Formats: sequence, structure tokens, C-alpha cells
Amino acid sequence: MNVLILSLNYAPEPVGIGPYSHGMATALAAAGHDVTVVCGKPYYPAWKPDPAYTGGGVRRAQEDGVAVVRVPHYVPAVPSGGKRLLHHIGFALRALPVLLAEARRRRPDVVIGVAPSLISVVCARFVAQLMRVPFWLHVQDFEVEAVFATGLLPANGALTRVARWFERQAMAADRASSISPQMCAKLAEKGFARDRIVEFRNWAQIDHIRPLERPSVLSEHWAIDRPLVALYSGNIANKQGIEIIIAAARRLAHRRDLMFVICGNGPNRARLEEQASGLDNVRFHDLQPIELLPELLGLADVHLLPQIAGVADLVLPSKLANMLASGRPVVATALPGTGLAREVEDVGIVTAPEDADAFADAIQALLDDPAERARLGDAARRRAETRWSRATILDRFERDLVQGVTPAATATAAVLSVADPIELR
Repeated sequence: MNVLILSLNYAPEPVGIGPYSHGMATALAAAGHDVTVVCGKPYYPAWKPDPAYTGGGVRRAQEDGVAVVRVPHYVPAVPSGGKRLLHHIGFALRALPVLLAEARRRRPDVVIGVAPSLISVVCARFVAQLMRVPFWLHVQDFEVEAVFATGLLPANGALTRVARWFERQAMAADRASSISPQMCAKLAEKGFARDRIVEFRNWAQIDHIRPLERPSVLSEHWAIDRPLVALYSGNIANKQGIEIIIAAARRLAHRRDLMFVICGNGPNRARLEEQASGLDNVRFHDLQPIELLPELLGLADVHLLPQIAGVADLVLPSKLANMLASGRPVVATALPGTGLAREVEDVGIVTAPEDADAFADAIQALLDDPAERARLGDAARRRAETRWSRATILDRFERDLVQGVTPAATATAAVLSVADPIELR
């Protein structure tokens, strides 16, 4: 098939949606499909344009068997609610004419739009309709609900109604996929017919990331002089609620055997560093190159995965997959029954969001019980191998995509009412 993909984020962005859009595209190309990606120039998670890609307008290149077309767009240094909106609008406006040109030149059999950015998804759907081919929506993040849940925009009545209306219009698609059972169920709640929803998980790099049986080289490199490490690695933004890590570190400051390491970048890092002022058991480091990811994740005795209550089923943190692959237990914050809570069940401990005492107690309990820590770590690795295998996930998606792109798939609009529970593959 000829596949046209629109994704704001793409490799070489090291975390978030970028690596998974890249993985999807390269896997389809490796399976023999002709794949074109229209994306933004790299900026995430630092919210700063990558110097290697600035200037020069639209850039075209052949990367890993994929035709990649990168468009320039506005990137706010401080991504507040209003500036994020301009950021997404700016990308959509720059991407639309490029997407149209690529569609006319390559005559796609299917157009895939990745959300976020939901605004740009409208462009992808428009191009698919213009070319009379199926439109496939892949949801990494229910951004409209997340924007209100994290307080980026006020949830007043009129604004909420407009946002919900726009979401309904933007998410009309012939097929839709998302990254967890709970997020697929959320698609059904929003009106997608159950037979048009596919679970397409993010994956763990289980071949690249394996449990370390020795001390991580980063322990010496960063001069960590304490035997136990509680690690957070990833984006530092609103959805994570990372402030609870600083609160837990303050409660466990008496432990001279424990170091909290926060490795990441993002709009909230400076504020977090200010909150940690005066604590000698917290270290901050930038995101590490992909080559050092096994060493970074192997540095942890316990992984930390906080998340605020309001986004538990709106996004499943992609970092979880590689945490599990590292063979270390996870301490997460989530409400019972949510997607994150179910994923961490039997491979770590889940505590209530924003309960710093319970979070600190869970960390301490695991660190004081090496046998339980080892048991949960082994279970985490097994789960990564069985549930988060890259090859298995991408092979299944490729089959689903081929099966879905048929004349029957285009005959009916995907946004339909559904009253019975969704059954997922």
C-alpha cells in the first residue's frame, strides 16, 4: 500500500509520541509498503527547536526507508494553554499544503493522522476525503480532556462545549486506534463503533533494554554515593504531577542510603528544581541518548511513575513499557481500576494520586524488601516480553491496517453510536 502519515512529533525526538510514530512508519516500510510522513521539525521535550533542523523551510529526506517531509512551525518557549493552541494551529496550517501536495503526488491508499495534534488531524481527514481513501485516526493522548484536567485552560461552560464539539468533528474517522484498553473504551464512549477500534500499543525495546546485573555506569559518572536509587525519567510537564516526588524525597530525607534521580526535560523542570532546593537527596539530569537508555533505566532500584488523577485514562505513559523491560518494579500514582493502575498491578505498587505520604511509604517498603523488589522486577520483565513486544505489536498493527483498508472500510462513517461494551482484540 501507499501510506501517508501526519504526525506533529517524529524521530529524532527521544521521548513521547515521536519514537512511536517513527516506529510505526519504519515498520510499515519494512513490511513492503510505500510510506510518507509529514511531521514537524524536532522540538520535544525541551520545547526548543533542534538546532540541526532550524532554517531552510520544508525539508525532505529518505530516512530508514520512509519519505520524511518536515515542516517548520511555531514552538513556544513556555507552553501555556494559549500558546500551545497557537503551536498546534501553526503546525496544521504549515502541514496542510504539504500534505495535499504529497497526496496528489503519491496517491495514498490510506491516510493516518496521529493525535495529538488533534487540530492537524482535521487536515489529515480532509486530505483523505479529498483523495477518497480511508482515514485512520491513532490517538496517543485525549488532548482536549487532558487540557482541562491539567488546568492548562479553564473549564468554563462555553469553552468546554466548543472544545467538545471540535473534538467530535475532528475525530471522525473510518478506523481508530489507541494505546490501551481503557483508551480504546474511551473511543467507544465518544461514538466509535466497536468493530472499527483497534488497540495499537506503544512498545518496549525489550532487545535493547535488559535488566542490568551490575551497577550502572551512570552511578559512577554522576557520582551517586548512595546505594539505592528511585528514578523518574521522562518529560517534566503538567500531566505527570512530579511534585509528589519532591514531597516524597523531603519525607525520606533522613535516609542516607537513598537518592532520588529525576532525569528529563520539559516546561516544569525549573519550577521542580526550585521546589527541591535544599534537599541533598535529589539530583536532576537531562534526558540521555538512546544508547544510554539501558544504563539509565538500570540505575533504578525503583522506578517512579506519578500521574495526576484527572488524566489516568486519557493517556498511558509510554515510558512505562521500557521501565518494565528494565526488570525493576514501579511505584505509580493512579486511582483503582484506571488503565495505569491495571498495567502496574503485580509489577509494582500503586498509590493514590497526590498522596505524598503513601507514595513515600511505597518507595520505602520496596527498598527495604529486596526479595519483593526482585520478585516484582522479574514479573515486570516478563510482562514487557509478553505484552509490550515491539515486533508483535507492529506486526499486528500492519495486519489490522491492511485488513481495514478495503472498500467496505470506506463505505460507512466511523463515528457511530454504540451502546454495548466494547470488545477489543
